[in-house]
Amino acid sequence: MSDTHKKEIDQISGVETTGHEWDGLKELNNPLPRWWLYSFYACIVWAIGYWVVYPSWPLISSYTAGVMGDSQRANAIAAYEEGIAARSGLGNKLVAASFEEIRTTPELLEFATASGRAAFGDNCAPCHGSGAIGSPGYPNLQDDNWIWGGTVDDIHATLLYGIRSGHDDARIGDMPAFGTDELLTREEISQVASFVASKAGLEPEADVDLAAGETIYADNCAACHGDDLKGIQEVGAPNLTASTYLYGKSVDAIKAQVHGARNGVMPAWVDRLDEATIKSLTVYVHSFGGGQ
Repeated sequence: MSDTHKKEIDQISGVETTGHEWDGLKELNNPLPRWWLYSFYACIVWAIGYWVVYPSWPLISSYTAGVMGDSQRANAIAAYEEGIAARSGLGNKLVAASFEEIRTTPELLEFATASGRAAFGDNCAPCHGSGAIGSPGYPNLQDDNWIWGGTVDDIHATLLYGIRSGHDDARIGDMPAFGTDELLTREEISQVASFVASKAGLEPEADVDLAAGETIYADNCAACHGDDLKGIQEVGAPNLTASTYLYGKSVDAIKAQVHGARNGVMPAWVDRLDEATIKSLTVYVHSFGGGQ
């Protein structure tokens, strides 16, 4: 590259060159269009004005507020506080109302359903799914198999205190690990699992003594699950004849649960969510149609 050439007029375009030449190509001195320059200068003036009027420059611990003192953060906080104020009126009514009053008052029912849907998405959907159908280890809230009951009062209590959550009022129903704790032998576990499977509409394992399994069930399981295998809600023992199982419905899944019981945990929401939100969640979950 060379910049020693004298400026000259290009014969083809009639534009003065800058004196720079690269490999025989001469640079033309074409000025920027005036409209572009004026726009550029206007943007500079606008930027300077913006710096003065609005918050713009960061400081060590804050920022320049601008002569108008406008702030998107302040606007967002104000809008949030307005929303809280608007919500608090209906929220207070919701807290004071019974579930029957909520159900028969369209305004409260609509508010509880909308609020509960939002709270469910934020707090419950990660485990139960956005459609509340659950997954292995997480209950399906749309079926009729509710271990601790599916009335609004049952759901409300479960939401408040959780299951094996560590709260003093939590629902607690621990199943022993019959294999891990050496309460039953591997053969006995196979026998009782096949017996339960035979009562749950499953094909039991071949060449397994079902009569022995029935005896083992009566001695170790009936106290919680009942003689008819339909469970006892008061102790959180599930119905073993139900169409679905929390950890999978198969002989192998039953054996795995008997051998090393998996006792899931649901958090207590009483100290995490306000009372209006918990009531809204109760109404929303009950609206799925499962339970009672």
